[in-house]
Amino acid sequence: MPNGPPTGLDEARPAPSAPSAPPDPAADPPLDAPFADDFAREGLGPAWRPAGPGWLVREGRLCGEGNHNRGVWLARRLPPNARVEFDALAETSRGDIKAELFGDGASGASGPSYRDATSYLLVFGGWHNRRHVLARLDEHDPARLELAVDPAAAGPPRGRVRPGRAYRVRVERADGRTLTWHVDGVLVASFDDPSPLAGPGHDHWGFNNWEGGVCFDNVRASPLP
Repeated sequence: MPNGPPTGLDEARPAPSAPSAPPDPAADPPLDAPFADDFAREGLGPAWRPAGPGWLVREGRLCGEGNHNRGVWLARRLPPNARVEFDALAETSRGDIKAELFGDGASGASGPSYRDATSYLLVFGGWHNRRHVLARLDEHDPARLELAVDPAAAGPPRGRVRPGRAYRVRVERADGRTLTWHVDGVLVASFDDPSPLAGPGHDHWGFNNWEGGVCFDNVRASPLP
Protein backbone atom coordinates (compact mmCIF):
# COMPACT_ATOMS: atom_id res chain seq x y z
CA MET A 1 0.00 0.00 0.00
CA PRO A 2 1.46 3.38 -0.90
CA ASN A 3 2.22 5.72 1.86
CA GLY A 4 -0.56 8.27 2.37
CA PRO A 5 -0.16 11.88 3.35
CA PRO A 6 1.02 12.58 6.86
CA THR A 7 -1.80 12.48 9.34
CA GLY A 8 -0.35 14.92 11.82
CA LEU A 9 -0.62 12.38 14.64
CA ASP A 10 3.13 12.30 15.16
CA GLU A 11 3.19 16.04 15.38
CA ALA A 12 0.41 15.94 17.99
CA ARG A 13 2.33 13.68 20.32
CA PRO A 14 4.04 15.61 23.10
CA ALA A 15 7.79 15.38 23.05
CA PRO A 16 9.18 13.29 25.85
CA SER A 17 10.12 15.45 28.78
CA ALA A 18 13.75 15.62 29.74
CA PRO A 19 14.56 14.04 33.07
CA SER A 20 14.74 16.60 35.82
CA ALA A 21 18.19 17.44 37.06
CA PRO A 22 19.07 16.04 40.49
CA PRO A 23 19.14 18.60 43.28
CA ASP A 24 22.44 20.37 43.83
CA PRO A 25 22.68 21.26 47.52
CA ALA A 26 26.02 22.94 46.86
CA ALA A 27 24.10 25.62 44.94
CA ASP A 28 21.82 26.43 47.88
CA PRO A 29 22.25 29.89 49.42
CA PRO A 30 24.25 30.01 52.63
CA LEU A 31 22.60 30.49 55.99
CA ASP A 32 24.37 33.79 56.64
CA ALA A 33 21.38 35.42 58.40
CA PRO A 34 18.57 34.08 60.60
CA PHE A 35 15.91 32.04 58.76
CA ALA A 36 12.34 31.58 60.03
CA ASP A 37 9.32 29.65 58.78
CA ASP A 38 5.86 29.30 60.35
CA PHE A 39 4.34 27.36 57.40
CA ALA A 40 1.43 29.77 57.06
CA ARG A 41 0.75 28.63 53.49
CA GLU A 42 -0.44 25.58 51.54
CA GLY A 43 2.68 24.12 49.93
CA LEU A 44 6.20 23.30 51.04
CA GLY A 45 7.66 26.23 49.14
CA PRO A 46 11.09 26.51 47.51
CA ALA A 47 13.01 26.62 50.80
CA TRP A 48 12.33 22.91 51.49
CA ARG A 49 13.60 19.87 49.55
CA PRO A 50 11.84 16.57 50.23
CA ALA A 51 13.77 13.33 49.79
CA GLY A 52 10.48 11.41 49.65
CA PRO A 53 6.84 12.07 48.73
CA GLY A 54 5.24 12.03 52.17
CA TRP A 55 5.79 15.66 53.26
CA LEU A 56 3.16 18.39 53.14
CA VAL A 57 2.02 21.57 54.84
CA ARG A 58 -1.22 21.02 56.75
CA GLU A 59 -3.01 23.50 59.01
CA GLY A 60 0.06 25.70 59.27
CA ARG A 61 2.55 22.94 60.07
CA LEU A 62 5.03 20.83 58.11
CA CYS A 63 3.87 17.22 58.52
CA GLY A 64 4.99 13.77 57.44
CA GLU A 65 3.95 10.18 57.96
CA GLY A 66 5.41 6.86 56.86
CA ASN A 67 8.45 8.41 55.23
CA HIS A 68 10.80 5.59 56.23
CA ASN A 69 13.76 7.88 56.79
CA ARG A 70 13.39 9.89 53.61
CA GLY A 71 13.22 13.34 55.11
CA VAL A 72 12.81 16.94 54.06
CA TRP A 73 15.80 19.30 53.97
CA LEU A 74 16.07 23.06 54.29
CA ALA A 75 17.70 24.40 51.13
CA ARG A 76 20.24 26.51 52.99
CA ARG A 77 23.93 25.70 53.56
CA LEU A 78 24.85 25.73 57.23
CA PRO A 79 28.09 27.23 58.49
CA PRO A 80 30.15 25.02 60.83
CA ASN A 81 28.45 26.64 63.83
CA ALA A 82 24.69 27.11 63.83
CA ARG A 83 21.58 26.94 66.00
CA VAL A 84 18.31 25.30 64.91
CA GLU A 85 15.04 25.60 66.85
CA PHE A 86 11.56 24.26 66.13
CA ASP A 87 8.31 23.00 67.61
CA ALA A 88 7.80 19.24 67.20
CA LEU A 89 4.66 17.20 67.72
CA ALA A 90 3.93 13.48 67.37
CA GLU A 91 0.43 12.62 66.22
CA THR A 92 0.50 9.09 67.65
CA SER A 93 1.89 7.27 70.70
CA ARG A 94 4.74 5.96 68.53
CA GLY A 95 6.66 9.23 69.08
CA ASP A 96 9.48 9.00 66.52
CA ILE A 97 10.29 12.69 66.08
CA LYS A 98 13.48 12.98 64.02
CA ALA A 99 15.81 15.73 62.87
CA GLU A 100 19.08 15.63 60.94
CA LEU A 101 21.92 18.12 61.37
CA PHE A 102 24.94 18.66 59.12
CA GLY A 103 23.84 16.27 56.37
CA ASP A 104 24.07 16.44 52.57
CA GLY A 105 20.75 18.20 51.96
CA ALA A 106 19.30 15.72 49.49
CA SER A 107 19.48 12.04 50.42
CA GLY A 108 17.53 9.68 52.64
CA ALA A 109 17.71 6.04 53.65
CA SER A 110 18.37 3.61 50.80
CA GLY A 111 17.11 0.62 52.77
CA PRO A 112 14.96 -0.35 55.76
CA SER A 113 17.61 0.75 58.29
CA TYR A 114 19.12 4.22 58.27
CA ARG A 115 22.74 3.12 58.33
CA ASP A 116 23.75 5.38 55.42
CA ALA A 117 22.88 8.80 56.83
CA THR A 118 25.10 11.79 56.05
CA SER A 119 24.28 13.63 59.27
CA TYR A 120 23.90 13.64 63.01
CA LEU A 121 20.54 12.03 63.79
CA LEU A 122 18.29 13.11 66.65
CA VAL A 123 15.52 10.66 67.45
CA PHE A 124 13.07 11.75 70.14
CA GLY A 125 10.87 8.87 71.27
CA GLY A 126 12.24 6.38 68.76
CA TRP A 127 11.75 2.62 68.58
CA HIS A 128 8.10 2.78 69.63
CA ASN A 129 8.76 5.61 72.08
CA ARG A 130 11.35 3.69 74.09
CA ARG A 131 14.56 5.65 73.40
CA HIS A 132 15.92 9.13 72.76
CA VAL A 133 19.00 8.85 70.55
CA LEU A 134 21.76 11.07 69.18
CA ALA A 135 23.77 9.22 66.54
CA ARG A 136 26.43 10.01 63.96
CA LEU A 137 25.85 8.75 60.38
CA ASP A 138 24.10 5.55 61.51
CA GLU A 139 21.08 5.56 63.82
CA HIS A 140 21.91 1.97 64.84
CA ASP A 141 25.56 2.71 65.65
CA PRO A 142 26.48 0.89 68.90
CA ALA A 143 28.39 4.02 69.95
CA ARG A 144 25.34 6.29 69.71
CA LEU A 145 24.22 8.32 72.73
CA GLU A 146 21.02 6.82 74.08
CA LEU A 147 18.58 7.57 76.90
CA ALA A 148 16.05 4.92 77.85
CA VAL A 149 12.57 6.41 78.24
CA ASP A 150 11.12 6.35 81.75
CA PRO A 151 7.32 5.99 81.40
CA ALA A 152 6.88 7.61 84.83
CA ALA A 153 8.78 10.78 83.89
CA ALA A 154 6.61 13.79 83.14
CA GLY A 155 8.90 15.41 80.56
CA PRO A 156 12.44 15.72 79.21
CA PRO A 157 15.01 14.38 79.32
CA ARG A 158 13.64 10.87 79.94
CA GLY A 159 9.89 11.28 79.54
CA ARG A 160 8.14 9.59 76.64
CA VAL A 161 6.84 11.69 73.74
CA ARG A 162 3.20 12.50 74.45
CA PRO A 163 0.99 12.55 71.35
CA GLY A 164 -0.44 15.96 70.57
CA ARG A 165 2.02 17.83 72.81
CA ALA A 166 4.27 20.38 71.11
CA TYR A 167 7.90 20.27 72.27
CA ARG A 168 10.38 23.07 71.70
CA VAL A 169 13.61 21.62 70.37
CA ARG A 170 16.95 23.40 70.14
CA VAL A 171 20.09 21.94 68.58
CA GLU A 172 23.32 23.84 68.15
CA ARG A 173 27.03 23.65 67.59
CA ALA A 174 28.99 26.67 68.80
CA ASP A 175 32.59 25.45 68.99
CA GLY A 176 32.93 23.53 65.71
CA ARG A 177 32.71 20.09 67.31
CA THR A 178 30.19 19.80 70.17
CA LEU A 179 26.54 19.21 69.32
CA THR A 180 24.02 19.95 72.08
CA TRP A 181 20.34 18.97 72.06
CA HIS A 182 17.73 20.54 74.32
CA VAL A 183 13.99 19.87 74.56
CA ASP A 184 11.84 22.43 76.40
CA GLY A 185 15.04 23.97 77.75
CA VAL A 186 16.32 20.69 79.23
CA LEU A 187 19.56 19.12 77.98
CA VAL A 188 18.89 15.71 76.43
CA ALA A 189 22.35 14.96 74.98
CA SER A 190 25.70 16.54 74.20
CA PHE A 191 28.20 15.02 71.78
CA ASP A 192 31.81 16.17 71.43
CA ASP A 193 32.89 14.87 68.01
CA PRO A 194 36.65 14.59 67.40
CA SER A 195 35.93 14.39 63.64
CA PRO A 196 33.01 16.84 63.27
CA LEU A 197 30.71 16.70 60.27
CA ALA A 198 31.09 20.00 58.40
CA GLY A 199 31.56 21.46 54.93
CA PRO A 200 30.23 20.17 51.58
CA GLY A 201 28.12 17.08 52.11
CA HIS A 202 27.64 17.96 55.79
CA ASP A 203 26.14 21.45 55.65
CA HIS A 204 22.34 21.04 55.69
CA TRP A 205 19.61 20.17 58.17
CA GLY A 206 16.07 18.88 58.02
CA PHE A 207 13.31 16.70 59.50
CA ASN A 208 12.59 13.00 59.21
CA ASN A 209 10.38 10.18 60.48
CA TRP A 210 9.71 6.49 60.16
CA GLU A 211 6.00 5.54 60.50
CA GLY A 212 3.92 7.60 62.90
CA GLY A 213 2.74 11.05 61.87
CA VAL A 214 4.84 14.01 63.03
CA CYS A 215 4.52 17.77 62.53
CA PHE A 216 6.91 20.71 62.86
CA ASP A 217 6.38 24.46 63.18
CA ASN A 218 7.95 27.78 64.16
CA VAL A 219 11.34 26.98 62.67
CA ARG A 220 14.29 29.22 63.43
CA ALA A 221 17.82 28.69 62.12
CA SER A 222 20.70 31.03 62.82
CA PRO A 223 24.42 31.11 62.06
CA LEU A 224 26.71 31.28 65.08
CA PRO A 225 30.19 32.80 65.23
